Amino acid sequence: MCFFFFCFHKKALMPEPPSGMVASHTSAQNEGDESEVQQVQPSQAAPFSWAPAEDLRFITTTFQYLHTSGWYWGSMTASEARDALTGASEGSFLVRDSSHPLYLFTLSVQTWRGPTNVRIEYDSGRFRLDSSFPVRSSLLSFSALPSLVQHYTSTSQGEERIAEEHHMVSKDNGILLKLRKPLYRPQGFPTLQHLTRLTINRHTDCLTQLPLPRPLLLYLQEYPFQV
Repeated sequence: MCFFFFCFHKKALMPEPPSGMVASHTSAQNEGDESEVQQVQPSQAAPFSWAPAEDLRFITTTFQYLHTSGWYWGSMTASEARDALTGASEGSFLVRDSSHPLYLFTLSVQTWRGPTNVRIEYDSGRFRLDSSFPVRSSLLSFSALPSLVQHYTSTSQGEERIAEEHHMVSKDNGILLKLRKPLYRPQGFPTLQHLTRLTINRHTDCLTQLPLPRPLLLYLQEYPFQV
């Protein structure tokens, strides 16, 4: 479980520790992607570097991972994501297609105030959470979208306490976002095999050294993530 803040006030933002993310806040109750964190106009967007053949292979692999995960909901609006998350426990999340033309995906999260959304940037084979330019360079990027989600759902108890203390200081101008557990699509709930694979991945970083038949090792390597 990891924490990141987004502020109510439009102002310059200071970098947070690697386990956190700060972005501007817009109302989570509005319809459509207008409710997503950090509204970016086309003129504000960072320039992208495209390598069509390489990006096509990379994005194809990304969609394979996402369809395997069970927490990718595909094409849905912010309103539909809110309905899906309504009634879920705080920290429940899903990934969906972004309706903003400059983004591929959006992370929708249940907070204590209700569902909200954070766009996910893609550039040159790397993913990171959307943020304003002052903190953009300090945010971690990941070569796989499940790795990004895994990072923000994994933290030590010590880091959790620090984040809680920080939130006590910032409670007047921020909402504490907690990624705790994925919300699986009803028609895409993981198989027992996949859940077993996740359990194995959480307990070892050396899949190739496991005393398992090659077909099973290949199956584990097809989805080397913990969430």
